[in-house]
Amino acid sequence: MQPKLTFIIGCTGCGKGSLGRHLADRLDAEIISLDSMKVYRRMDVGTAKPSKEVLGEIPHHLIDVAEPSEDFSAARFVELSEKAIAAIHSRGKKVLVVGGTPLYLKALIEGLFDGPSADQAIRDRLREESVRDGKDVLHRRLQEIDPDASARIHPNDVRRVIRALEVYELTGQPISTLQTQWDRQRKRYDHQLIGLRRELEDQNHRTNARVRRMMDAGLVKEVRSLLDEPTPLSVGARQALGYAELIRHLDGEMPLEDAVELIKINTRQFAKSQRTWFKRFSETHWMDLTAESTVDEVADELLQREGVLWSA
Repeated sequence: MQPKLTFIIGCTGCGKGSLGRHLADRLDAEIISLDSMKVYRRMDVGTAKPSKEVLGEIPHHLIDVAEPSEDFSAARFVELSEKAIAAIHSRGKKVLVVGGTPLYLKALIEGLFDGPSADQAIRDRLREESVRDGKDVLHRRLQEIDPDASARIHPNDVRRVIRALEVYELTGQPISTLQTQWDRQRKRYDHQLIGLRRELEDQNHRTNARVRRMMDAGLVKEVRSLLDEPTPLSVGARQALGYAELIRHLDGEMPLEDAVELIKINTRQFAKSQRTWFKRFSETHWMDLTAESTVDEVADELLQREGVLWSA
């Protein structure tokens, strides 16, 4: 039998992790982290990783599997996830996939886009433009040739912006058009999608509180420690929310208070990008949460609704 996957998705900071851990405990499940930054070791505070105590109580996978100096790809995520899914299934446990990285969600459900091979000369040229003129220049160019892709890809995600521009240069077609054609393949796993969403005001309030908690927990110290390591951070790690902005502060580009405000702004922009991405998963069962919603109430509602979760 093929494993059945239950995904808990939503914007950053909406409460996915708490609900996932609660359900894992009640359903005898193990969790696969659907987060492109929790894969990195020693990037703990800024990625809001579960505590060591929680990780000891509830098995989590795809956390701390790469060095911050490594370029971690969607292909690597799928490879490691498939191994974890098989191992969990062999133990007779349920599989919960919890997180908010839409590209990894898409790759795990539908497979990877088999686009043109990388052209290093194009990539180097675009990367030099990004450094020289700013990453927003590349993102505006992508908006002109592929509005759908630019809506899904955050301007800070320079690697994916460059890939989209590269595909257009090599094929003459927007990457979103090619991916739509490829999406017609059958799904790779029997799965269900549970989405959490909040009113914008509540989501923004939670974002601000989350940033304050991270700063109080020592995010600046964590970023400084990473920069002091003998091997430089990868492009992906340097672009992580919270890290990119504090790197600019530590490089002397802006005061700390400005960097903190920029983290909040970029997090809100990233959440908007996530919402756009998640719209394409039309089969998602969305749950509207309020500031008063508790994890117990949300879990109870899910477990009581027939057909929403796999039977326990």
